[in-house]
Amino acid sequence: MLELRPAGAEDQDFLLRVYASTRADEIALAGWDEAQAAAFVRMQFVAQQHHYRTHDEDADFAIVELDGEPVGRLYVARRPERIHVIDIAILPAWRGHGHATALLRQLLAEGERLALPVSIYVEIHNRAQRLYARLGFEEVCSAGLHRLMQWCPVGATPPETPAASATQP
Repeated sequence: MLELRPAGAEDQDFLLRVYASTRADEIALAGWDEAQAAAFVRMQFVAQQHHYRTHDEDADFAIVELDGEPVGRLYVARRPERIHVIDIAILPAWRGHGHATALLRQLLAEGERLALPVSIYVEIHNRAQRLYARLGFEEVCSAGLHRLMQWCPVGATPPETPAASATQP
């Protein structure tokens, strides 16, 4: 069973592993040795966590568990005008099994109930864009290496396109 629990200080090593898995392909291209790659990933992870917790301190930072085993992370900021997925990542061994889809569908159902759009920034080369498109997300705008994708419930008026958001990666 897929469940969420609040991320705590004791989860930092796991969250670093999840983050590293999202950067593995990119890091492999750099040609660094293991120590260099690990140092870079740790530095980027710390910076990302600081950014997320500074700009969205009231967001829900959750560990995704499957039958009690941690398999990913889901960070969500609930705002008056929208539900914003700050980050969603599943470890490679559990990707492709519908877990991210199930989590996103829960957020879309919440958006439907509250008549709020659901948004996410995604890197322009991220394959997950196909998943978001299948779920009804559409590109709203692009900024640098990221694009803002948004799903709107039927009958809801989409909010104005945000400028570069504080939660943009």
